[in-house]
Amino acid sequence: MSNVNVLVLRAAGINCDEEVMHCWRIAGANPTLVHVNALAADPAMLDDAAIVTIPGGFSYGDDIAAGQILAQRLMHEVGDPLCDLVNRGGGILGICNGFQVLVKMGLLPGGDAGRDKVTVTYNDSAKFEARWVKLKVCTDRCAFLAPDTTLEMPVEHAEGKVVTAGDTVVRQLESEGLIAVRYIDDDGRTDTYPANPNGSDAGIAGLCDTTGRVFGLMPHPDRAFDHTHHPQWTARRLNSRHSPDAPPDGLTVFQNAVRYWQTLACR
Repeated sequence: MSNVNVLVLRAAGINCDEEVMHCWRIAGANPTLVHVNALAADPAMLDDAAIVTIPGGFSYGDDIAAGQILAQRLMHEVGDPLCDLVNRGGGILGICNGFQVLVKMGLLPGGDAGRDKVTVTYNDSAKFEARWVKLKVCTDRCAFLAPDTTLEMPVEHAEGKVVTAGDTVVRQLESEGLIAVRYIDDDGRTDTYPANPNGSDAGIAGLCDTTGRVFGLMPHPDRAFDHTHHPQWTARRLNSRHSPDAPPDGLTVFQNAVRYWQTLACR
């Protein structure tokens, strides 16, 4: 099978880079850890990459707003090369702080539906939320997700509320398949706390762009790559979907991407 080369970015305050590197390795990709300074100095290193990943953490201390400084750096220093990467068939994954960065760069959700109409801000609870959540995949266009599935993984953030400019924007995001994952409770509702841990509009937990190759989410798939990570793992292993032979929910995000880009390379 073809190698899928992945660049994992790091910067001051990012603290999930090693977990993301590990997930890409066990999913079968070839990841390389790159400091944002090095990428800015040599954007040509994107030429051999299939995917760029922006991990979670608190880049630059989340000064001004979460992800804002890193978003500005990337936009001004490597914005065009990143867009070129996507235009030639590559992808970008943003996790937690990385999702905030992609939204504030304008890469998510992308297009007229998202331009200056979506942001990520402080949780309704006005506190840091750290808990496991259930997600429903709401699109069939995202390279990182299997349609019509549910996932469980943890959130850990204080600024994770996705806010839109109104119901019209939500409907447009829905119609274009850009709402990638939603928070749901056991009854499928998207607006109940703590199932929706931050009060996101329409329960939005993650977005993709119109290509389906740029994807960001607030929950951490990189902290759900082993069945034992789940707080109820001993009970869940009795369920066939969570048996030791089935991939953990978080790992599927990376595996789906590897399969997608391997298929592209073989065409």
